[in-house]
Amino acid sequence: MAIRHIRSLVLALACLRDVSSVLGGQVQSSSITLPSDAGQNRIAVNNILADSWNSYLQFAFPQDDLIPTSKSGINDRNGWSATVVDALSTLFVIGQDVVFESAVNYTATINFNLSSTAGTVSVFETTIRYIGGMLSAYELSGNKYPALLSQAKILANKLSVAWVGSNAVPFPQVDFSRNQPALFLSTVAEAGSLTLEWWKLAQYTGNDRYRQLAEKSVRHLIKLPAPIPGIPAQGINPSSGRSVGDFVTWGGGTDSYLEYLIKYARLTNTNDNVFADTWATAVDSSMRILARTSTVGNHQYVADLNSGRISHVGSHLACFLAGNWLLGGKLLNNDTIVNFALAANQACWNTYASTATGIGPEAFGYFSSDGTFTGTNPSRRDIDFYNKHGFFILPGDTFYDMRPEVLESNFYAWRVTGDTKYYQRAVSATNSFKTFLKAPAAYSPINNVNSPNSGFMGHMESFWFAEVLKYLYLTFDDPSRFSLDDYVFNTEGHLFKAPAAKPVYGVAN
Repeated sequence: MAIRHIRSLVLALACLRDVSSVLGGQVQSSSITLPSDAGQNRIAVNNILADSWNSYLQFAFPQDDLIPTSKSGINDRNGWSATVVDALSTLFVIGQDVVFESAVNYTATINFNLSSTAGTVSVFETTIRYIGGMLSAYELSGNKYPALLSQAKILANKLSVAWVGSNAVPFPQVDFSRNQPALFLSTVAEAGSLTLEWWKLAQYTGNDRYRQLAEKSVRHLIKLPAPIPGIPAQGINPSSGRSVGDFVTWGGGTDSYLEYLIKYARLTNTNDNVFADTWATAVDSSMRILARTSTVGNHQYVADLNSGRISHVGSHLACFLAGNWLLGGKLLNNDTIVNFALAANQACWNTYASTATGIGPEAFGYFSSDGTFTGTNPSRRDIDFYNKHGFFILPGDTFYDMRPEVLESNFYAWRVTGDTKYYQRAVSATNSFKTFLKAPAAYSPINNVNSPNSGFMGHMESFWFAEVLKYLYLTFDDPSRFSLDDYVFNTEGHLFKAPAAKPVYGVAN
C-alpha cells in the first residue's frame, strides 16, 4: 500500500552585546517588486524539482536518496525515505497539493521505531530533516494531518534517550534497536540545534519535556567558557559537558547552534533575552576578532580561529552566516550587522560568479593584511586564481555537494533589500544547475566547480528538495507568501509560523 501511495506522486509542472528587549524590527522590505519573468522562473524551478522527484521515485524509492549516475538508491538516513519526508514542506509551498497529500499518506506508514539500516541514528540530522519536515508540513497544512504529529512524537521519544541522567548535553547518536545512546563525542551544532523543532513539538503535543531537553542543552552551551565571547569551541563531550579543543568557526560543527540562537528567540518570542544576547555577542566578537577582508577585491570574510591562530578559510556551509545576520540584524534594528551581512553575502556570491560553472566550491582560502595562513600550501595556479578573484579553491574542496547556503543567504538578501541583483543571481544559479548538474537521472553533485566538464559524484541529498529548490522558488515567488516576518526557517529550510514580533526598545546601531 505504501508503494502504491508513492508511485502515484507525479508532479504536474505548473551587533550589540546587550539587547534590552528583542525581536521587533521588520525583516522583509515592503517595497519588493517581482520582475516580469518571475512566473517563468518559478516554472523552471518546478521543472527541476519534477525531474528530481520523478527520477527518485523511479530509481530510488523507498530508499533515502537517489544516486543519479547509477540510477539507484542509497540509505544514508536510516532508510526512512528521507527524500519524501524532507520534501514535504517544499511540495506544500509550491502548491503541489495532490503530490503533497500522497507524500503525507506514505509518511504515515513509515516505521520510525526501528532504523532500517545498520548503525546508529543521528539526533541532529533526524531532528532537522524528519521531525522538522513533518512538523512543518503539519503546521503549514493547518494541522490537517495528525499522523505527521504522531510520527514526529515517535521519533522524538526514541531520540530522547540521548540525554543520559542529569547530563545537559545529548549524545549525538542513538541505537534504536537497544534504545540507548552511542557514547560519542559531539559538536555544539549537533547538541544545540534542536530547539526550534522540539519546541514546536512541545507546543503541539502539550508535553513540555521536549522543550526542556533541547533548551537545557543550549543553556549549558551558552555558559561554557568560550575562546571568544559568545562562541564556544566546536567540540563538546556529552559525558562531562565540557568543551573539546578550542576551534572556533561559523562553519560546520558550530553553524546551526549560532543560527538557532536568534531564530529560537524569534520563534518563541521568549522574555528571556539570553538567546538573542548570546547571538549578538557572537556577532560582535566575530566582527571584532574574526572579520577579515581579502587583499584582492576587499571581500568581506569571517575567519576561523584554531588555537588562537586565524585561519583564512571560508566554506559553503559558513555562507549561511550572511542570511542569519540579515535576519538578526533586522530584528534588532542594527544596520551595522545588516551591512556587514550584505558584504559577506557578496563575498560568498563571488565564489559562484568566479567559477567556470557559476557554482561555488565546498571550501576556499584567501589572504588578508594580517597573514596568509590557510592550513594548505597554495599552488602557483591557486595564487593566480586568487590574484584574479580574491579567493582560491582549497585542494580537495573543489566539489559542489548541492548545498543551499549561498542561495539561502541570497534569498534573505533579496527579501531584506528588494534589490533585483539578488533575484538575478538566483536566475543565474538556476541556469547553472540546469547546465552542469544534469545527470543520467535527475541532478547530481559535481567534482569540480571550476571545470565545465566536471564529472559527477555522490548522491542527491534530501536537502536539494528541502532547501535549494525551496529557496530558489521563494526568491521567484510573491514575497507576501511565507514572509520572513511571519515564518522562521529551520536549518533544513522547513518553515515554522512565528507569532507577531515584539517591539524593540533601546537598541542602537
